[in-house]
Amino acid sequence: MKKFYKVFLVLFIVFIAINLYAINWQATDILGDEDNVRFVFSAGAAALGLILLFVMDTWSRIGLKK
Repeated sequence: MKKFYKVFLVLFIVFIAINLYAINWQATDILGDEDNVRFVFSAGAAALGLILLFVMDTWSRIGLKK
């Protein structure tokens, strides 16, 4: 994995961790609270970023082998 991908990997993991920490888990409806919705969507976007990061890394490895 290139250094470029490693930097974004760390950033996305930190974003997910911060958002999971910020969610109010005591709320009866996690998505019903306005503040929680913001953190859930942000964590979801970071998770999507992680998935895309691994796809891009795989594509770059495939391109190097040919």
